[in-house]
Amino acid sequence: MPLLARRQALGLRRLAPETAAGKGVSVGSGRRRLAAPLGLLIALVLVAAGCGSDHPASTTSPRLISVAEFAKQIERPQVVTINVHTPNAGNIAGTDLAIPFEQIAASTELPKDPHTPLAVYCRSGNMSAIAVATLHDLGYTDIVELSGGYDAWLQSGRTLQPT
Repeated sequence: MPLLARRQALGLRRLAPETAAGKGVSVGSGRRRLAAPLGLLIALVLVAAGCGSDHPASTTSPRLISVAEFAKQIERPQVVTINVHTPNAGNIAGTDLAIPFEQIAASTELPKDPHTPLAVYCRSGNMSAIAVATLHDLGYTDIVELSGGYDAWLQSGRTLQPT
């Protein structure tokens, strides 16, 4: 819809140049005049959001990551690795918790600190996607998810431990 038609549909009128000039308004530069202050405001909000915390702000969590990157992540000692597949058909070595995806929200086994790094997987990625969304809604800030689940893990030549 053309701009003029949208303005008319919303009941907006454009000021005539002489009317605008008479009131000290510069016609046509409003967007440019707002861009700089708006950009500054956004930058200040982002800086303030990162202040006052011992934990880095994660702007990319949750993240869907490759098998190779997932393998590196779960080697880190502070990472809690969670298998959310149901029924549990096996675990990646080093898995800390096996919690069915539909029970994540009610689980008492999850770390109390919402900044604890979590690595989540299931068989194909469907159940882990639901679990990751739930964890994010619960306030966890550092979540990675295995792309393709343990099917992709197995296809890469890695193994599962039996349950």
